[in-house]
Amino acid sequence: MDEQIPTPGPEPVPGPVPDQHLEQHPAGARRIKRRLMYAVAGLYALSLGAGAILVLRGGGSGGDAKKKGGVEKGLMAFAEKDTVGWVPIHGVIMNSESGKPWERGAEQWARRIRALGEAPGVKAIVLDINSPGGSVGAVQEVYSAILRVRKEKKIPIVALFDDVSASGGYYIASACDKIVAHPGTLTGSIGVIFNVSNLEGLFSKIGYKSDPIKSGKYKDIGSPSRAMTKEERDLLQTLIMDAYGQFVAAVSTGRKIPEDEVRKLAQGQIYSGSQALQNKLVDMLGDSEDAIELAGKLGGISGKPKLRRDVEHISDIFDMLDSAFGGGLLGRSSLAEKLSPAVHYGLEYRAPGL
Repeated sequence: MDEQIPTPGPEPVPGPVPDQHLEQHPAGARRIKRRLMYAVAGLYALSLGAGAILVLRGGGSGGDAKKKGGVEKGLMAFAEKDTVGWVPIHGVIMNSESGKPWERGAEQWARRIRALGEAPGVKAIVLDINSPGGSVGAVQEVYSAILRVRKEKKIPIVALFDDVSASGGYYIASACDKIVAHPGTLTGSIGVIFNVSNLEGLFSKIGYKSDPIKSGKYKDIGSPSRAMTKEERDLLQTLIMDAYGQFVAAVSTGRKIPEDEVRKLAQGQIYSGSQALQNKLVDMLGDSEDAIELAGKLGGISGKPKLRRDVEHISDIFDMLDSAFGGGLLGRSSLAEKLSPAVHYGLEYRAPGL
């Protein structure tokens, strides 16, 4: 009898290979999901709370806002009397990209100053300035808001210098009644700069050539693909000196120093707070408590003044959320914020490198 050879059956089909990473770290994945859920729930609760605050604040001042020409009111109707308002102006002074209320820029700072000027109970304002300056138009927007509140609302404003308050940061401070600086504050840098890059040598190496079609010979002035002509340089120099004259006049008027003396101090020099005091560019050396106390005295407040740091606008709510995410919520980061203004072109009241 012949021996039967068994026929081999079909090979087993391999099943799906389990994710070893998930098997090894199931607890870690669950923790990540749980944290994300908590973060979403926290943001939702915070947004509800912020909305409630805005409703409470808006309900008490809507009528007055209409009577007074629709000026924005962000303060509670039951706000305390005899307080000192606080406005932080930190970073490069530029106009926001879109002007939306949750962005940070000159128009938002100016709006905050005007709102505090309209707020019941606010007798004085402190501007907490930590800025190397910024674009000419943005700086002058904040400067004008300060002068208008002082003139129309008769509210004294005190500038407090932090680490840096140079160039445009000093420009806006010159509109204030008094300036308080730390001894080691970096200030000064009174002047104007127009940054132009010349990449002609680099472009020639990589074979790039620009051939613009223009309506006039000055239309591509400042182009990085070629060197400027003498006529173009003279034209820009005239423009810069005009803006420089505006800066000198603002400092002379605000600090009550003759323009000739201001020009000697306004060749771009950087001063410490102590040196600025010697040159009459600031009124006193001190800290935030000194600035608040001085503002209270100028505002006629007896005793220790109370400080108002209320969340006035939706921009403040977004700033709080944004800071918790390291600038990621609004598409910013500390590195991007430092680098993006570096490519700005145009007239600037700004201290390079600060």
